[in-house]
Amino acid sequence: MIRLFKVSIPSSAVALLVSETILIFSCYALAAYLVLDVATEIFLIEDGGWWHIALVVAVIVFGLYFNDLYDNYRIRSHILLIQQFCLVLGTAFLLQALLSYARSDVLLPKWLMAYGSLGVIVVVPLWRFLFATVVLKAMGAQRLLFLGSSPAVQEIITHLTERAEFGLTPIGYIDTGDEVPASLGGVRRLGAIADLDRVVRSQHPDRIVVGMKERRERLPVQRLLELRFAGIHIEDAAMTYETVFGRVSTPDLHPSQLIFSSELGPRPFSVTVQSVYSWLLGAIGVIVASPVMAIVAILVKVSSPGPILFRQTRVGLDGTVFEVFKFRSMYQDAEARTGAVWASQDDPRITPLGRWLRRLRLDELPQLLNVLRGEMSIVGPRPERPEFVNVLQEKIPYYRQRHCVKPGITGWAQINHKYGDTIEDTILKLEYDLYYIKNLAPSLDTYIVFHTIKTMLLGRGAR
Repeated sequence: MIRLFKVSIPSSAVALLVSETILIFSCYALAAYLVLDVATEIFLIEDGGWWHIALVVAVIVFGLYFNDLYDNYRIRSHILLIQQFCLVLGTAFLLQALLSYARSDVLLPKWLMAYGSLGVIVVVPLWRFLFATVVLKAMGAQRLLFLGSSPAVQEIITHLTERAEFGLTPIGYIDTGDEVPASLGGVRRLGAIADLDRVVRSQHPDRIVVGMKERRERLPVQRLLELRFAGIHIEDAAMTYETVFGRVSTPDLHPSQLIFSSELGPRPFSVTVQSVYSWLLGAIGVIVASPVMAIVAILVKVSSPGPILFRQTRVGLDGTVFEVFKFRSMYQDAEARTGAVWASQDDPRITPLGRWLRRLRLDELPQLLNVLRGEMSIVGPRPERPEFVNVLQEKIPYYRQRHCVKPGITGWAQINHKYGDTIEDTILKLEYDLYYIKNLAPSLDTYIVFHTIKTMLLGRGAR
């Protein structure tokens, strides 16, 4: 795993991205030598052809990313993979056609584009087949031995056995007790806690993950210390959980960790920096989005009776209450009979125009005004209604702690989890929010904004 933008990314994903970028670039460069003949050097060097090719390569790579081909790159259907590549290349051709009306000087010659794309559709899927079957195995994987069988350990093992691209292979677990199962997620029990030395000698783990339900008088501290100095990495299951899932495991989170840890709370300097660039981005956003906002405002006004803007009370920083602005997407007085309720699938309160506004996230644009007023940030936990907060704080431990930073228009939970209207969904989003608070930084905010664009374009998570 590689740590980039405060996020753990599989090294195999980075290797695949880099190798495919080089291959795609090579296909178009080779096509230039085949098509242009003696004029190749003039086109590539004097006419800036390398940059023209790089633009097409960037479009294709971003297209592959938007089709989730770098999130889960296990090949489940060869036909579907070819279809996705054809769709991406079709988009590249479309953008080339559009550029011909604006900047014809950055276009690739049509036969170069055709032959280069033909090379891409043949070579790159073949490389992906080879990568998934041979290269991924050749890269090797860290062998993980689990000490204990806590719920977090069970989740980690199940997830890793389904996602081999993480480069982390569970080899088994050891635990003591009559209720300990013989296997977890298809990984077998290798012995009891007392068998730690024997299991380490026979299995040669690269990392030992400690996730015991009860540690007092059972955790072999001295032996783990010796193994750590012998070169074996020892890690708490909570840390492995964050690496694998990108969220904090609340069942394994104890008040003492929140009190004494220097990592869980937001750093004052990071919060100050975030306030500055959020305000600047908010101001730029209002200026750039003002034409779109004007059009949406007119459509909301003429499509159904009621105000253009919808104002609703939300809970913000340190529990303070403020009014959030959104374009109205529901019928007027939609909650007069129902009271405060979460939005649901096919919610009858939402107008036909409102469904499109929510799907494209255009109803959120007025929240840029909340950012300018200092009530919200561009990125942060989504603000919730006071009626729900009062209930959730009673039912969910640590829910109050999400209010230690400003709420955001988008957030880590929004790009990682669908819209949910259950307590279980709220707990899951809280775990993502706590991860964000722990890792708050400009680099993570940049990562979230970038992925939010993908979420908006694909219409995911909206309701």
